[in-house]
Amino acid sequence: MNTRILRTVLSVFVITAVCGLVLASRPELRQGSKAAHTANGRADALSSAQWRWQNPLPQGNNLRGLSVVNANTRTLVGDYGTIVRTTNGGNNWTIQSSGTTQTLWAVSFTDSSNGTAVGEVGTILRTTDGGAHWMTQPSGTVLNLRAVSFTDGISGTAVGEGGVILRTTDGGNTWEPQSSGTAETLFGVSFSDSNTGTAVGGTFGESEIFRTTDGGDHWIPQANPGTVFLFDVSFTDTNNGTAVGDQGTILRTTDGGNSWVPQTSGTTKTLYGVSFTDQNNGTVVGFEFGGTGIILRTTDGGKNWAEQTSYSLPQGASSLFAVSFNDANTGTIVGEAGIVLQTANGGQQWSSQPSVTFNYLYGVSFTDANTGTAVGYENPDGTILRTTDGGNTWVRQSSGLSDPFDGINFFGVYFVNSNVGTVVGEEGIILRTTDSGNNWVPQVSDTTDWLYGIHFTDENNGTVVGFLNGTILRTTDGGQSWVPQAIGQATGLLGVYFTDTNNGTAVGNDGVILRTTDGGQNWIPQTSGTVNQLRAVWFTDSNTGIVAGDQGTILRTTDGGENWVPQDSGVSETLLNVSFGDASNGTAVGQLGTILRTTDGGQTWVREESGTNQDLYGISFPEPNTGNAVGAFGAILRTAVQGPTPRPTPTPRPRPTPAPRP
Repeated sequence: MNTRILRTVLSVFVITAVCGLVLASRPELRQGSKAAHTANGRADALSSAQWRWQNPLPQGNNLRGLSVVNANTRTLVGDYGTIVRTTNGGNNWTIQSSGTTQTLWAVSFTDSSNGTAVGEVGTILRTTDGGAHWMTQPSGTVLNLRAVSFTDGISGTAVGEGGVILRTTDGGNTWEPQSSGTAETLFGVSFSDSNTGTAVGGTFGESEIFRTTDGGDHWIPQANPGTVFLFDVSFTDTNNGTAVGDQGTILRTTDGGNSWVPQTSGTTKTLYGVSFTDQNNGTVVGFEFGGTGIILRTTDGGKNWAEQTSYSLPQGASSLFAVSFNDANTGTIVGEAGIVLQTANGGQQWSSQPSVTFNYLYGVSFTDANTGTAVGYENPDGTILRTTDGGNTWVRQSSGLSDPFDGINFFGVYFVNSNVGTVVGEEGIILRTTDSGNNWVPQVSDTTDWLYGIHFTDENNGTVVGFLNGTILRTTDGGQSWVPQAIGQATGLLGVYFTDTNNGTAVGNDGVILRTTDGGQNWIPQTSGTVNQLRAVWFTDSNTGIVAGDQGTILRTTDGGENWVPQDSGVSETLLNVSFGDASNGTAVGQLGTILRTTDGGQTWVREESGTNQDLYGISFPEPNTGNAVGAFGAILRTAVQGPTPRPTPTPRPRPTPAPRP
C-alpha cells in the first residue's frame, strides 16, 4: 500500500476505526422512505426533513445497477433504496421514491414504463408508469437479490445469494423459486428471450455458469475455464454472450455456452459490469481496491479490448460498478458515490455529472444561511470549499499548502464571521483567513498532533484539540501565538466548545470530559458516566450542553457539567458531530447517514430521513431551521427543516461484497 493510501486510510481510521467504528464503502442499511424532487437540471433528494443533495449531483449514494431503454430514458439504482431517472438523456435527473432504504443491486426495464428493481433481503420493486410509483412485490425470500433480467413486460428472472433463482411470468405478481443446483451467490443473469438465459456467479477457486432453455424449469451447469467469481453476463442472442469477473477475467461464448473461451482483457482489475448491444460492440467496467476504475471497449466481439480513458472525475471516487448500452453508441456507467458517466459516441468521450469532489469532507462552518466553508482531504493541498449562496454552488479555495505524494487532511473549520476563519488538520496544521478564504495563512502550532476540534468565541480567542496526544492549544491573539495547555495525562480529544473566553469543554477518548472556567489555565475532569468515545460537544449557554459519541451516545448537562445525564438517542450508530441553531433546535449527525433532531434543547431526539447511508462527519446550523451536513465521498446535504419526522430504526445488515476503497 502506497503512502498516500495509507495516510488516507489512517485519517479515516483515526476518526472512526480507532474509536470503535469500522467504515466500509458498502455500509449497513436501514428501513425508511424517500421522496423525490427535480429542479433546473439537477435532482434534489427530499426526505421527510427536507434534506437535499448539493454534492455530488444528482446524488451521492453508491449506484449499483442501471437500465438504458433508449437514448433519452435511463434508470439508475443503488444504496439506500436510491432510484434515479432521466427522460432527456441525462440533462435532468429525478430521484424517485422507492419506499425502501435497502440497497438495490439491479434494475431491468423492457420499455419506458415497465421496470423491476431487486436488492437486499429479497427486495423486489415494480413500476408500470416509469417509476412515478414503485410497488413492493413479495419475493418469498430474505436472501439478497443481485441481478434481474426481463425480456418483455411479464417474463423475468432474478438471482442472488445462496444460488436463489426466482421467476415470474405475470409481471411480478407472483415469483416462483427455481432450482439452480448451487448454494453459491449468483451475481449476474441475462435472458435473450423468455426461455433462454444464463446466470453467473462463483465460489473460491471456481467460476459458475448456469444455462436454461426452458424458462428456468431446468438450469444446467456449463463447463468453463474460469477460476474466479463472475459478476456479470450479457447475451445479445441465444448464442453470443460475455461474462466478466475478478482478476480481469473475460469469458466469451458463441455457441450458447457449450464452450467458453477466455479473452485477453489486459488488466487484473475486478470487472464488475458488461453490456453488449450486438455480437461485436461491448463495454466492460470495473475497479481495483484503493486504485482507479477501468472502462474496456471492443468492436470485434472481444478479440481486442481497448481501455477508454476519455473521462474525468473529481478526486475521491473512481470505482465503476455497472454499465448499460441501448445501442452501439448510447451508454451509461454508474459507480461509487453516485458516479454517472454518459456517452453518445460509443465511449470515445464520456461526460460526467457535476460534482466538486468525491473526497471525504470532515468539517463545515456556516456564519449565516448563505455563507459557509467545508474542509476535508485532497491531494495535493487538502479540500477547502466555499459557498456564498447557501450551497447552490461550491468554489474551491487554495490552502497554500502542498503534499503531492500523500495529500492533506483538514479535519475542522470554524468561522467567527464571514471573513475570519480557521482550519485545522493533520500534523498540527492550522490555517487562518481574514478575507473569506481568498488567502489562507499557516500558523505555528508547535505540534505534530492531528488536530480535530476547533472553536472560537471571537476573532482573537480560540481553542483547538488533538487526537493522537490529547493536545489542547489556546490563542488570545487570533492565532499569532498558540499556547499548549496542561491537562494532566494525555488522552485523545476530538471536540471542544467555549461559551465565552473563560468557560469551555473538551471531549474525547474513553468518555473523557474536561472543563475549564478560567480560559484553559486549568482543565478539570468531569464524570461522563460512559467509556464510549465522545466526538463532539455544543453548549447553548454556560450551563446547558450536549455531548455526542459512539453507540448513539448523547449526554446532556444543565449545570455546566457537574452532572451529565444520558439522553435516549434511539440509535446505535456513532454520532460524529452536533450543532445547535438556538437554545432549542439542534442536530446530530453520524455513521451511515444518521441525522437526529431535537426541538427541546436536547431532551428528546428524533431520527430524520437523510436520504443517504454515507457517513456524515460535520454539521453546521447557523439558524434554527437551516443547516448543512458533510461527509464521506464529498457528501454535502442541505436542509431548511420545519420540524422532525420520525422513522423506525431497523437492524443493519453486513455487506459481504468486495469493497473498492478503504
